[in-house]
Amino acid sequence: MSASPSAFDRAYEELRACWPEFTEERDVATPYGPTRVHVHGPADGSPLVLLPGGSATGLVWFANAPALGRRYRVHTVDLLGDAGRTERRGTPLKGADDLTAWLDAVLDGLGLTRTHLCGHSYGAWLATRYALHAPQRVDRLALVDPTQVFAGFRPGYLLRALPSMIRPSEARARSFLSWETGGRPLDETWQRLYALATTVPDRKPVVGGRPRAAALRMPVLVLLGEHSRTHDAAKVAGKARRALPHAEVTVLPGATHHSLPLSEPEKLNEHLIRFLD
Repeated sequence: MSASPSAFDRAYEELRACWPEFTEERDVATPYGPTRVHVHGPADGSPLVLLPGGSATGLVWFANAPALGRRYRVHTVDLLGDAGRTERRGTPLKGADDLTAWLDAVLDGLGLTRTHLCGHSYGAWLATRYALHAPQRVDRLALVDPTQVFAGFRPGYLLRALPSMIRPSEARARSFLSWETGGRPLDETWQRLYALATTVPDRKPVVGGRPRAAALRMPVLVLLGEHSRTHDAAKVAGKARRALPHAEVTVLPGATHHSLPLSEPEKLNEHLIRFLD
């Protein structure tokens, strides 16, 4: 049975309360519908746009926002087609090109002609596609355990994810998280939101082919979880280095795919800040 909207809304508001004081909520108009963006940091700070993984919502960056928001104007986005407060209205969302056009409109609405761009998982796939689509708008690109960028998914990961995709439930999503993270402690409020997000009836993320990452021309940081079950981190690191010889590629010890960006946010922030500065 799908979760009631009120359960998801309550979990969403609980996680929103974990964000730093003075975080601004903005609903940015786009041809595809209003997009929810959480904005934190000094108004004159260098802009940084953060894209979450699937079902995570833009709120997943709550543990990173305090440190990043001291140096940058942080904008975290609820993705179009996924769970969250971004609504689909107007122009239909049909494919990956619509996602890049939507993100163009989001940046326009935020008044960002150029920005640093960082994505995790599915958000890293979208960030890569966008950086190829509009390189003039991306100063630096950071990819956190990217999926479908340098390599595909492990078959075992997809097989394990299948039950929660075919018959989504909070219990199945929690079981899947526990398996992928090896039982590592995750923030309970976010874990509940993620699990409920997988059951939202109209959640239909757009997928597409693997982008030509070798064509990226801006500085790129690739951070991989050592124990990610989505792919073999060492093999993906090798592929990333071959595709982008000048990129900075680092494997984060102890991290898994779904424990990012929550686990040890200080280490993730340290890598991001050093790269963006």
